[in-house]
Amino acid sequence: MLSRDEIAAAGLRDWCKLAQGLHARFLTDDFAEGARFVSAVGQAGDVLGHHPRAVVGPDHVDLTLVSDDAIYREDDGTEHVVQWVTQQDLDVARRISDIAADQHLPADPDAVSTVELGLETAHPSTVAPVWAALLAGEPEAQGRGTPGDEVRDASGRVPNLWFDDGVQDAEVARQRVHVEVYVSAREAERRIAAAVAAGGIVVDDSQSPGLTVVADQDGNRGVVCVAAAPG
Repeated sequence: MLSRDEIAAAGLRDWCKLAQGLHARFLTDDFAEGARFVSAVGQAGDVLGHHPRAVVGPDHVDLTLVSDDAIYREDDGTEHVVQWVTQQDLDVARRISDIAADQHLPADPDAVSTVELGLETAHPSTVAPVWAALLAGEPEAQGRGTPGDEVRDASGRVPNLWFDDGVQDAEVARQRVHVEVYVSAREAERRIAAAVAAGGIVVDDSQSPGLTVVADQDGNRGVVCVAAAPG
């Protein structure tokens, strides 16, 4: 797995590092143009031996690149196979940007976004099988692509669910489940301002711009997350 500094140093201006992967949106005139673009991306992926996840919309194509076989190494040398960005993702991202440039398709990195769920629990390994069954329908979703008990659906149908085990049994949290929205830095500023204008309150910006906690009028909290944008 590559560090965030290594990813940023690659200078991939069309892409944003959000959560575990690289994300990009390329604008198209219509669905057919998007389909032709994805076809060319698929052919390039065949050559490079690695493919993105693609979603074709009426006027855009959203792409996600992540490696399922990245290696995370702990300080004591213990290794884990995780989902993260590796060199092959950078190589494919560059090739995709070249294809988009050849087809005159502009990138819109501020439009990319991904959502994850967080659950506060003192017993992640106990409750994770329940959520693996509910969200993904398979026990293998527990711990997929992560050294912990995080639940990840292999097909990407539902958001990832991770567990905050900092809560103790004696603690009763008012809100145990929260939503995390990953966006670019510029988009984060816009969304936070819009949420505040709509009546929301910034309750914790001590880790801003990386993390900003916003609450609605009932006190329900969401987290706006920003990873350093490549380039």
